[in-house]
Formats: sequence, C-alpha cells, structure tokens
Amino acid sequence: MVETYKRTSNPMMNRPVVKAELVEWMRSSQTQITGELAEVLKFAKENNIPVIPHETVIYFQMLLSLLQPKRILEIGTAIGFSALIMAQEVPNAEIVTIDRNPEMIELAKKNLGKYDHRNQIILKEGDAADILKELSGSFDVIFMDSAKSKYIEFLPIALDLLSENGVILMDDIFQGGEILTPIMEIKRNQRALERGLRKLFDEVLDNPKYLTSILPLGDGLLMIKKA
Repeated sequence: MVETYKRTSNPMMNRPVVKAELVEWMRSSQTQITGELAEVLKFAKENNIPVIPHETVIYFQMLLSLLQPKRILEIGTAIGFSALIMAQEVPNAEIVTIDRNPEMIELAKKNLGKYDHRNQIILKEGDAADILKELSGSFDVIFMDSAKSKYIEFLPIALDLLSENGVILMDDIFQGGEILTPIMEIKRNQRALERGLRKLFDEVLDNPKYLTSILPLGDGLLMIKKA
C-alpha cells in the first residue's frame, strides 16, 4: 500500500526555495518532535509520504497556541500527522479532516485510532468539494494541504465556513519556485495545478477584501484572513 504512494510522491517536497543550509538549520535547531508523534513522523519519512516539514510544525504550534481555536478544518489528511499535531497543541479543539485517497485514509485511521487519545479528530472520507458543502457551523482555522489546483475552488466555501477572526492556511504554494516560471515552460501535466495557483494569487493578493501573508516555510505557506 505505502509502496504505491512512494512511487507517486511529489518531488517538489525536496526542492525548498530557501537555501538548503538555512532549511537544515531551521529543522535541526528548533525543538524536535518527540514521543508518539515522532513515530508517525518516522513512518512518513521512511515511506516518503509528504507531511508538513518541521519549520511549519513549529509555526503551527505557536500560531495555534496564540489563537486557541475551538474548531479546525483540514483539507488533506494524508496519514493524520498534521491533525495530530493540532490536536496536541489545542486539546479542547474539535478537528474535522477530509481526505479521498483510500491508501492514506487507512493509514490515517490507524494513526488516529492509536494517538487521538481525546477523540478530537473527525475523519471524513470523500471528495472535499462535496463534503465542504455539507459542513455546518464555523471554523477558526482552515488548513488546506490537498490538490493545489483546487485551492481557488475551495476558497469561497472556506470563507463561508470561516469564523469572524478565523484564518485560512494553504500549504505548498511555491511549487519549488515554479510559480515564477512562464506557464508554457512548465510540464504539460503540471499546468492545471499552476493555473489554479495563479488564479488564487490573482484573487487574494493585493485585494482589499483580504489580509494575506506569504511565509517561506516548507514549500510556501499562504495565510488569508477576511479584511
């Protein structure tokens, strides 16, 4: 099961835009993950399954500690690592996470069953475009780490689900720096992804409706808040 994913994992995960020596310094000098979640991280690394990198983990821990969200929505569960990080940081929060990949869902179920001790995390299986329409109530943090071409499609629904002072975070927006490459110079099978990201940037960057911040963590993290 994991071997299939191994062959199809995204090579962009190993192409950080920030200088490699700075990335290594950030990942080695900040507080390391220990205990049960270290086991999940070890499994991800051994099987080449992309999870949020260490510098992003540290940022999430600080952000969540400051915001103290009551409800969190995650689009893209993978093996459940990021959802478990969030549950650990905000033990009173409800976390709803969505994924449609059967292989990842099975791995996530095992990890959540083993490590989600407070039963905070609700895993919803299926296409996010459909599940998002079924959700009710508001979320204080919405984290997207799924198909990048879909971010622009998910944005209007996410904004409707966002609480008054909530924050949306979108991961891997740099695509190894390819967002600066002319679209016709990008491999044909990557163009839909790139077009989706560029539509997203056209919508939210320099738009008075939103407060935005781009952070050079991992492969780029975009933060969006209603102005």
